[in-house]
Amino acid sequence: MKKIVCILLITALAVSLLACGAPAADSSAAAPGSSEATQQAGGKESGAAGEAAEGSKGIESKKIKIGWSPPDITNVFKTATDYMEKAVEEANAAGLDVELITRSATEHTDAADQVKTLENFIQNKVDVIIVSPTEVEAIKPALKEINEAGIPIIMVNMLDEQEGIDIANFVGFDNAQAASVSAYSMLDALGGPGVVGEGETVELPEDGMLDLKWWTELYKDVDKESISGKIAMIEGIAGDFFSNERTRGFMEVISQYPNVEVVAQQPADWNRQKAVEAAENIIQNNPDLDAIYASCAEMALGTSIAAESAGRADDLIIISNDGTAETIQAIKDGKIMAETWHGFPEWGWYGVQFAVQLALGEEVPLKYDIRPRTEYIGNADNFYPEPKLEAIDWQAVIDDAK
Repeated sequence: MKKIVCILLITALAVSLLACGAPAADSSAAAPGSSEATQQAGGKESGAAGEAAEGSKGIESKKIKIGWSPPDITNVFKTATDYMEKAVEEANAAGLDVELITRSATEHTDAADQVKTLENFIQNKVDVIIVSPTEVEAIKPALKEINEAGIPIIMVNMLDEQEGIDIANFVGFDNAQAASVSAYSMLDALGGPGVVGEGETVELPEDGMLDLKWWTELYKDVDKESISGKIAMIEGIAGDFFSNERTRGFMEVISQYPNVEVVAQQPADWNRQKAVEAAENIIQNNPDLDAIYASCAEMALGTSIAAESAGRADDLIIISNDGTAETIQAIKDGKIMAETWHGFPEWGWYGVQFAVQLALGEEVPLKYDIRPRTEYIGNADNFYPEPKLEAIDWQAVIDDAK
């Protein structure tokens, strides 16, 4: 009888020890708000801190890895990256555990290198990938691989949905519409109504936003033969999506004005030094040139260097697209007359917010439109050094995931 009692006691003790040694994840796998439940909803891996924590601390214990793949890390993309890092810092201060992994291509034209970066992000099992394509068609196979791996994609720098590719969120703008805003700034600079040239100075809208709707309304009754000038265009990468769209949007407006003549077009691969060379060539061959439209900030800054070298710094009009701290300063210094805002701080700020929400299984808008608008000397301070960004309620993000 004593033997039987001893055996029963030993068996009970063994069962008790086994129960105490069971992994915490097994007991909490189906619990709402637990790390693993969150992982199944949107994440791909949980952090060591969460595994080591006593019990489950919920969302805050989940490690969120965001892969960020820009075409390069100069000027505009450096600005976006800076604001991604600021958003990550705030998210972590709120109790989240977010890591941003930034890997740029060696050159803006190197799509193959960006494809390798995206494939590397898949292998590293990041939770969300934010990408600004070097060239859309060239990286589509990698984007399909990301879809197959079940990793959400946020695409910045554009709003155009891509056939056969699932994009969870776009943070950007319509490139053609943004270039049309630049075209109206050019017409203004050549003597039409507006805010920067010698033509009629008009009253600003109540919200101060010189967007495409405002420009279109302003110019609907303008005599199209009343504005004249000789202009040149410095484009991005010949034949790529972004360059084509910006050229198309610019020309859709300019071509309506028969006395505005485009005397030269050259690509400069979105590169400052190449733009210096292109602008030097254009200026030398067109001594009566009035203006140059450079379709990105880097190329506008290169154009301003060439204008200064040629003794044209005071009279050659330079209009551009993008909006960075450096080009805003160039506007204040009189080196660039006007530029169209593309919202690089917004790319970074809201890109990280939406990435975290996706990793936590939350819904995000399909598109966040930057609303391209004109920057000029009169409103430059509205953009830098303190761009106007809505605060992110990180506590609400955490609560919504529970």
